[in-house]
This record gives sequence, structure tokens and C-alpha cells, in this order.
Amino acid sequence: MSGSPPPGLDPVVHARRWWILTAVLTGLFSVNVTITILAVSIHRIAREFNTTESTMTWAVTGPMLAFGVVGPLVGKVGDRLGHRRLFLWGLVGVVVTAAASAAAWSAGSLIALRTLGAVEGAATGPASFAIVSLVFSQHERVKALGYWTMVGAGGPVIGVVAGGPLVEAFGWRVLFLLQIPIAVVAFVMAWRLLPETPRSWEGRLDLAGAGLLALAVAPFLFALSEAGRLGWTHPLVIGGLVVAPVGVLVFVRVERRATSPLLPLHYLKRRGFTYAIVTQAALNGAYMGSFILTPLLLQNVLGFSETRTGLVSIARPLAFSLAGPLAAMVSRRAGPRLAATGGAVAVVAAMIWMATLGESSAVVVIMGSLALAGVGMGIAMPPLSASVTASVAQHDMGIAGAAQQMVNQVGVVMGITVMQMVQQSRVDSVGLATSYHWGYATGAVLALVGVLTAPRLVAPSRATMLSTGEQEDSEYPDSSGDAQNKGVAPRSLTNTAGDAEEPLVV
Repeated sequence: MSGSPPPGLDPVVHARRWWILTAVLTGLFSVNVTITILAVSIHRIAREFNTTESTMTWAVTGPMLAFGVVGPLVGKVGDRLGHRRLFLWGLVGVVVTAAASAAAWSAGSLIALRTLGAVEGAATGPASFAIVSLVFSQHERVKALGYWTMVGAGGPVIGVVAGGPLVEAFGWRVLFLLQIPIAVVAFVMAWRLLPETPRSWEGRLDLAGAGLLALAVAPFLFALSEAGRLGWTHPLVIGGLVVAPVGVLVFVRVERRATSPLLPLHYLKRRGFTYAIVTQAALNGAYMGSFILTPLLLQNVLGFSETRTGLVSIARPLAFSLAGPLAAMVSRRAGPRLAATGGAVAVVAAMIWMATLGESSAVVVIMGSLALAGVGMGIAMPPLSASVTASVAQHDMGIAGAAQQMVNQVGVVMGITVMQMVQQSRVDSVGLATSYHWGYATGAVLALVGVLTAPRLVAPSRATMLSTGEQEDSEYPDSSGDAQNKGVAPRSLTNTAGDAEEPLVV
């Protein structure tokens, strides 16, 4: 079924939407292909740079945190300058930072370069999200976002399969050298195929909001990560815990007064937006926290090499990538709420399963627990992303995608930091192998938050009707029946400010 073009979209652009999706996904692949293998190489890199594994974890979490802070600002830049242009500049950044990372001379330089490279992800992520959301109709959007999710997980799969043997044979630097030609190919495809998106020059860039967001998030995560080493009474730890909530309060106050805020706070009043991003943050925190813990468990407790660790770890992103395209079918038959909730329950079950792993665990058991987490995420993420897009005005697609990814990345870094902190804090009392059980149990608690928030989503069809005046689409049946016609009068598509808000019910 080809579907009708979204209102105002050039039919020619709509006709080549699947080629556009291919170009976008190639660019995303070039950005995330190194994530998995870098995670499973933490042990080797730490040894080479004569530092600790917890320090080298920041080569993964640092870029995620920077991405979360910079993402909304870059998303707003895309809304103003056009997401095609932003996407292309992001791919240029991939080439530059990959070359620089390959030449890193110390742990600090690698962490700094990878953190700086987060700008490229902040550019390509929201830009691709906005482009996909604009060229696909509501009827096909979950399917397209399913493929978007598949590549987000599938890139690390390829990285693991090819990267493990490459790292053992040539070292970890070759990963970044091979990333360069992939980014160049993606740039050429994007240059030829991507359409430009509408531009909005209203208001100013919210630099104050971006700075305050960093002030609110970074000290808190630093305090969590360093508390185990420095102690909870250390001045730096106490300072981080004090500064963070002050930063949050000032950020909210500034955003309320900003003419063009980094995060339009009125969207937080919409269940389809707020509960979706909270659920995503909780699930991603547990998923990525276990993503870091598992390679360390396999190498430090079971004695696996990077190649074997990668081949075992492949079960998780492979299951994620295969489940992503099935999310549309699950959402259609069960409803987006039930699909998201079911995926969250699967992630909780996977964390509990991982908490039973130890020195005697068979490889098939380990891979089964990882695959269950991947399936849960693959089913839950597309309907959650579709709920976000359907809850905001069309001209705010970029900032919506950036806000979604900002909260996701904060959740990811918090999940990694907290789960690793709990694991390390238990080593002396229960032993190395058992300490990982506590880390995974913490992940189960994080994922349980997603189980509680996912059922509170508003069906995307109703959110869209409220914000844009579109009629309901059968692609998004509401399993609870509350997305039926409630007498909401359609509004003109030119009035997409989204002032009709769905109240939060806590």
C-alpha cells in the first residue's frame, strides 16, 4: 500500500520516500557502527592507556551525555536551517572525528574526541527523525520508524561481527579508519536524495537553555559515577548533587520565559509526549546499562576474548533489529499501548534473567537473556517514537526528535552510571561474579519504571487529531477504545501550534 502523501508534501518526494529512508539509514549506520565494538573493547583500551575500566567507560557514556545536552539545540538549528543541511554537516563531522579518534594518544584524548564527536550524532539523529516523519504519512510512519530502529540496532551488529576480529588483529584504531569511507558514501547518497525540510526562523537559539541543561545533568551524573571512588561525602560529589537540582529549576524558569525555548514545556502536558519519552529513557537506561556490564562480565568473569564477547553480545542488537520492523504489526493488532507495555515487560524479564548469570552459565543461556532484551526494545521503541511525533506540531518535528533523544541519552548515561556504580560497590562484599547480579537487578528496577508509564500513553491517532486536525488512522487503533471520535473539531493544517493539549493524569 503506497499511502497518500502527507499534507503539503511534494508527491515526487513522497514517491521516492523509501530511497530517502535508505539514504538516511546509511548515514545513521555510519554514526553508530562503532558503538558496540567500542563497548566490548573497554578492557583492552583501558589496559593500553594504563587506566581503569570505569574511566574508559566514559568513552561511551561521554558522547551519550554530550549528545543529550547538545541534541535539542542542534534540533532547533535543523528546524531553522533545514534538516537536510544539518544531516550533511553531521556526516562531515563523522569523517573528521573518526580520523581524530584513530589518532588518540591517551584515555583523556579519546574520551574528549568521542565526546566532541557527539555533535555529529546530535546532527544526524534529530535530522533523520524529522525527515522520516515528514516524508511518510501517519499510516506508514511506524513501519518507517521500525526500519530506523532496526538500523540503530543493526549497525552495532555489523560492528561486532566485523570489529571483534579486526580489533584483535589490528587494534581498536582501525574501527575509526573504516568508519570514514562509510560516512563518505552516506554523504553522497544524502546529497543526491534528501529533500529540504521547511525552515522556521522565528525566535532565537536558546543557548542559555542548552548551558543550563548541561549544568543540570552533567554534575549529577559525575557525582553518581565518582561517588564509589571518592566517597559520598567528598566535596565534588556533594557539589554535583547540590548544583544539579538548582540547574533544573533555573532551566525550567528560563524555558518558560524564552521566546523560542530549547524544549517547549507545553508539550510536557501531553501524555503522548511525556509518558513516551519517560518510558524510552527508563528502558534505554536498563538496556544500555546491561550493554556495558555484559562485556565486562564475559571478559572479567568468564575470560572471553573481544571476538567471542562480540559474537555472544550480537544476540541483543540482532534481536532488536529483527523485532523493530515487526513493531508495526504488533501495534496494529494489539494497540500501541499494549505493544509498548509488552516490550517493557520483556526488558524487565531480561534484566532478571541476566541477574542469574555467572561463571557456570552456558553461552546459549547468556545469548537468550540478551536476545529477550533486544526483542523487548525492538517492539517497544517504534510505537513510543510514533507517539512523540504525533503529539507535536509539524514545524517542531526536529526539536521533538531532539528532545526525545535528549531524554533518552540522559536515561542511558544514568542507567550505565548507576548500574556500574552498584556493581562495583558490591565487589568487596559479595565477590566479582555476584556483584554483576546487583547491577542487573538495578536495571530491572529502571525498566520497571517503563512498565508503569507505557500504559499511560495516548494513542498516536488521537494525539495527531488533537494537534493537527487530521482524522484518525486505522494504523493506530487504541486498544482501550478512547481514541474514538470524541467530537473534536478538526482544525486547519496551517494551525499546527498544538494548543489543544492532552492533560497528564499521574
